[in-house]
Amino acid sequence: MFGKILENVNKKHPLVHAITNYVTVNDCANMALACGSAPIMADDINEVEEIVSICNALVINIGTLNERTIASMIRAGQKANQLGLPVILDPVGAGASKLRTDTALELLEQVKFAVVRGNISEIKTIDQGSGTTKGVDADSNDALNDGNLDQIVQFTKRLSEKTGAVIAITGAIDVVADQKKAFVIKNGHPMMSRITGTGCMLTTVIGGYCGANPDDLLVATATAVSCMGLCGELAFEKVWAQKEGTASFRTYIIDFMSNMNAEMLERGMKIETR
Repeated sequence: MFGKILENVNKKHPLVHAITNYVTVNDCANMALACGSAPIMADDINEVEEIVSICNALVINIGTLNERTIASMIRAGQKANQLGLPVILDPVGAGASKLRTDTALELLEQVKFAVVRGNISEIKTIDQGSGTTKGVDADSNDALNDGNLDQIVQFTKRLSEKTGAVIAITGAIDVVADQKKAFVIKNGHPMMSRITGTGCMLTTVIGGYCGANPDDLLVATATAVSCMGLCGELAFEKVWAQKEGTASFRTYIIDFMSNMNAEMLERGMKIETR
C-alpha cells in the first residue's frame, strides 16, 4: 500500500506548484526533486492560474505572509479547485498573529483543501478560529503525547469531517486522518526541530505524493509523513556517527529522501491505524 504511493511518484514525476515561504523555498524545491516530484514556485497573481493549469498539485504555505501573496494564494487555489487538483495548506504560525490566523481562515473559506498539515497549535487554531503558538512552533501546552493521543485522534477525525480535508498533525507523534480512519506515526527525531523548514519540506513532499496519488489522499499523506520522519532518523544516525552538526543533518535528510524506496520505508516506518 505505502510502497505503491512511492512507485506512483517515481513513475509520474508530478509537477507541484508551491506558493511557499522565502525562508525555506530552496530546501522545499530540493526536497520536491529528492522525493521524485518537480517543483515550480510562482506567487505573482498575474501568472498563478496559468502555472497551476500545468501542475498536478498546489501547495500553499503562509510562512512569510504578505498582502501581495494572499490574493495569489486564493486565485491559485480556486483555479486548482476548478481543475480538480489537490491543494495542500500549511498554515505556518496560525495563532501567532491576527494576519496569519485570519488568512488561514479565509483560505479555508475560499479554497477547498485536500490536505491541511501543521503542528498541533496551528491545527487547533484552524478549528477554533484563534489560538497560541510559539512563533511558528507549537505551544508546549498543546504537546501531543501518548496520554492524550486518543483524544487528538478523535479531534483530527472531527476536523477532517468539518473541513473535508485530510488533516495531518505533525510533531513528536504524528496523526494523519480523514473522518473515518487515522494513522498514528512515530517516526522522526528531535533534531528535526533544530533546523528550519522540516515542516515546510514535508508539506511539499505531501504535494508531490498527493499529486501522483489523487485517489488515495489519506494514504499518500501518511506515506509522506512516514518518509520524512524516517529520513530524519537515518540522517541523525549518520550525523551522530560522523560527529557532525545541524547543517549536515539538513543535507542528509534530503539525501535519504532521494534514496528512499519501498523496502526502506516498509522496514523503517512506525505506523499504526486507529
